[in-house]
Amino acid sequence: MRQPLPDYPWDAMEPYAATAAQHPEGALNLSVGSPVDPTPASVRDALTAATDAHAYPATAGTGELRAAISEWFARRRGVSVEPSGVLPTVGSKELVALLPFLLGIGAGEAVVFPRIAYPSYAMGAALVGADAVASDVPAEWPEHTKLVWINSPGNPDGRVLDVAALRAAVTRARELGAVIAGDECYAEFGWDAPWDAERIPSILDPRVVGDDHTDVLSVYSLSKQSNLAGYRAAFIAGDPDLISRLLTVRKHAGLMLPAPVQAAMTAALRDEEHVAAQRERYRARRAVLRPALEAAGFRIEGSEAGLYLWATRGEDAWDAVAEFAALGIVVGPGHFYGSHSPQHVRLALTASDADISAAANRIRAAATRAA
Repeated sequence: MRQPLPDYPWDAMEPYAATAAQHPEGALNLSVGSPVDPTPASVRDALTAATDAHAYPATAGTGELRAAISEWFARRRGVSVEPSGVLPTVGSKELVALLPFLLGIGAGEAVVFPRIAYPSYAMGAALVGADAVASDVPAEWPEHTKLVWINSPGNPDGRVLDVAALRAAVTRARELGAVIAGDECYAEFGWDAPWDAERIPSILDPRVVGDDHTDVLSVYSLSKQSNLAGYRAAFIAGDPDLISRLLTVRKHAGLMLPAPVQAAMTAALRDEEHVAAQRERYRARRAVLRPALEAAGFRIEGSEAGLYLWATRGEDAWDAVAEFAALGIVVGPGHFYGSHSPQHVRLALTASDADISAAANRIRAAATRAA
């Protein structure tokens, strides 16, 4: 018998969103990391050119897309992976939630994920009746673990795992006979030293796994770096045997990426200029919002990379959410990311320049009134 599924957490935000909507200058939504900037013209052009898509698309992806993913890993992640070791997916959330099912994990087995984490990791375990284990310490991972999720840079806390930490995680997963998957969707956005200058390491980095990708997978999405959230464009790479298994199951399940989206992905992966421009947009927004929060007494923890500021003032997160809502600002409570962050809130940088500036001004004004 499957365990009951929890309510969708964001439904609990409705009263706070309603409060924010009553602000005389309007609501500013910093709670959800949904891109607002334009999709690159090169990507839209590629999509348009591929709209005569009368045939079923290849679940494995076109040869051109697989080659583009392989080339991107070498160029941007310092990873060597053959085109046969990559697979496009219908966004990354789908894959996170379905990977336990795709791997055949079930009751009596465990899925491990970070203590502070996006809820879809636990949901993936719940969907197959597996045990959901929140732990950042490899030595604590239980013997019945069959899948380990690593998230670096992390959502919501923006922490980055260095090569040594990734290597320790892979070593432990292999001792357990478990698959380990690195969710690396924010890897293009490093802010604090050393990640403002160094490449954020992938779980497939040769310094982590050598040339052996056995039981190791890397997951990446183009939603944030290329503003393709509406395209549902992502991919997974690594152990070719695992990729082959995932491909077979996905063929049976009909999980295939539309042909025009595959063409758009190929274009996005081969155009680095738009990624650099987007990185600078987020850097500028972060530079506006962070000092405003600090002026209001919030401490920013982690947040060394990624698209969020993970903030706390030592109060219950719901109290902070209510305070922000009174300013017309919607933020995400730490309660949504597990039981280990009850005093944090998450603020997304995926809002327009104008909204970020307005939010910073409201926060500063409130702090001045309270002083």
